Parts: sequence; structure tokens; C-alpha cells
Amino acid sequence: MLPLKFPDGGLIPVIVQDAKNKSVLMMAYANEEAVRLTETTGYAHYYSRSRKKLWKKGEESGHFQRVERILVDCDEDCLVYEVEQTGAACHMGYRSCFFRTLDGKIIDRKVFDPEKVYGKTGH
Repeated sequence: MLPLKFPDGGLIPVIVQDAKNKSVLMMAYANEEAVRLTETTGYAHYYSRSRKKLWKKGEESGHFQRVERILVDCDEDCLVYEVEQTGAACHMGYRSCFFRTLDGKIIDRKVFDPEKVYGKTGH
């Protein structure tokens, strides 16, 4: 594995892209352990800044990301996970976290009801 740079308190940004159609699904952060787990298990792992813990995408929702390839940028401080997405990537129920324009127009449809998956409090 290339030597990665983990700025921002030991975290590296990860852009998640659909392996087939190349649409951007989400952006998250990973620490060294999350990257290692992603590489060894083949499933996306991240580090939650708000919960301050490691998490596997889909562990609560069942909407897993099987990682087909990991790309590293030229500065070795940002990653792209090319994934096969099960269900939705967004905790708000959309396939992509990028489901609306800057003026608030929704450009996608919900794949699932977040209240049924996460309860009233959400993610």
C-alpha cells in the first residue's frame, strides 16, 4: 500500500463513487484503521467525526458498499472508493448524498424511509 497522508487529525477524505456509472454517492472520512479494514474486507469502513468511532457502511441500514477499487490522489491525501452500492448511500434515504441543488431543489427520489431504518432520531 502507498504511504498515505492523514491530515486533519489523522483522517483522510474519501469520495465514494458508483463503480458502474461513476456517479458520486457520498463523501466521508477514514482513519488508518478504516482504510486497512476496507482493503482487507472489501467493504467500506469510515471514521465518524461526530460519533468518534469507526463504522462499516451498512451496519445499521443493510445498505453496504462493496469496494471494487481504491484510488489515491497525487498528493496521497485523498481517496476514491469505487463501490457496488446496495440500496442507498445517504442516511436520508436517497441513493446519493448529493440529491439536491444549491437552491434546495430535490433531483432524486428516496430509496428508503430513514425513520423505518434508524428510528425517529435519524442517523
